[in-house]
Amino acid sequence: MKIIRTKDKGFRNIRNRFLTRGVAYGKAIESAVLEIIDDVRTHGDNALIKYTERFDNLALTPSTIRISRNEIMDAYSKVKTEDVDDFEYAAEKISAFHGHQKVSGWSYKDNGVLLGQIITPLQRVGLYVPGGKAVYPSTVLMSAIPAKIAGVKDIIICTPTPQGEINPYILVAADIAGVDQIYTVGGAQAIAAMALGTETIPRVDKIVGPGNIYVAIAKKLLYGQVDIDMVAGPSEILIIADDTADPSFVAMDLLSQAEHDEEAVAILITSSESFAEKVLQNVKIFTKSMTRKKVIEQSLDKYGLILITEDLQAAVEISNQFAPEHLSIQVNNPKELLKGITNAGAIFLGSYTPQTMGDYVAGPNHTLPTGGTARFFSPLSVDDFVKKSSIISYGKAALKKDGAVASRIAEIEGLEAHSKAVRIRMENKK
Repeated sequence: MKIIRTKDKGFRNIRNRFLTRGVAYGKAIESAVLEIIDDVRTHGDNALIKYTERFDNLALTPSTIRISRNEIMDAYSKVKTEDVDDFEYAAEKISAFHGHQKVSGWSYKDNGVLLGQIITPLQRVGLYVPGGKAVYPSTVLMSAIPAKIAGVKDIIICTPTPQGEINPYILVAADIAGVDQIYTVGGAQAIAAMALGTETIPRVDKIVGPGNIYVAIAKKLLYGQVDIDMVAGPSEILIIADDTADPSFVAMDLLSQAEHDEEAVAILITSSESFAEKVLQNVKIFTKSMTRKKVIEQSLDKYGLILITEDLQAAVEISNQFAPEHLSIQVNNPKELLKGITNAGAIFLGSYTPQTMGDYVAGPNHTLPTGGTARFFSPLSVDDFVKKSSIISYGKAALKKDGAVASRIAEIEGLEAHSKAVRIRMENKK
């Protein structure tokens, strides 16, 4: 993990490298994903069966693509009762927070014209849930619960099950969150199936959830035929801390992101040289005992950084440039620094608010913009599962007032029929 000062010569290059982080892939990957998408479009379930056998070493039939209700209920017997209780508690907290996000339509009258907006939930949503090494039942809760609150009628999951093994925690979390159907398909082929529909898997209106590079690129390529949450990149944290913070807390927060994968980003910005050194020493000590030591070491070597600034205001400015997924502010008065923050996915205030709490139980969504996209993206929310339609209703008298303006603008744009569609009504004697 490197320590660098903003006044150092190499700072600009390092900053630019972090600012241009994100989802990177070559043409070979895009070509492979396009081939899979086309195969699913043409051959439906048969393509899913072929790829599942190739990538997951699992022989499926059309009747076994969907996980049965009995399998879901059987999962409860493989999970500790107290773990089920914990999932239910987390679900309650997530529901409470997202319940505040639900909005209603509205309308008003403007000189006899009725104007407004109606809010309609999406009909069917697909959740992609990683399998294999990555097991994220929390993501099931974070994705399905806001969709349910929004009023989505049909929620499906696609998740890979290598060798036919599916983690029971995934099934239990899906049942608690109210998921309707679960399918044993993963990878780019699962994204294509949900976006396009097959004989077994229904076409959805939106796909949300993380995945590997093939999943991310499939979502990107199919956007437009289906809505998506975002093209998610590696996880990241940026911590702003002063010497009142506990260096062991900060060090462990950095490791909590670095352990995700080798591409994860972990950054500390501080104005204290001595504090930076203390954090670095704690990072080295803690890493030795971590079960994911190799992953952490590779992550910190590539994207680990301790940045020393002249003051905390400079730290805020750099943070806004980075637009981190997770921003932790561990300073004497975190609310004061919060006033200057404009770009961040989720903001954690104070030394006793580890990012882990946001991942699992605080309530706000943990599906967050990565790769600097917090400049223009927001966390997953109830808003992601609804659509808005405008309402316009003119009477004859109101049309006479506004019609001439609309007709003239249409003429300026060279759209004769547009103009006459208004005038024919204005000239009607009935």
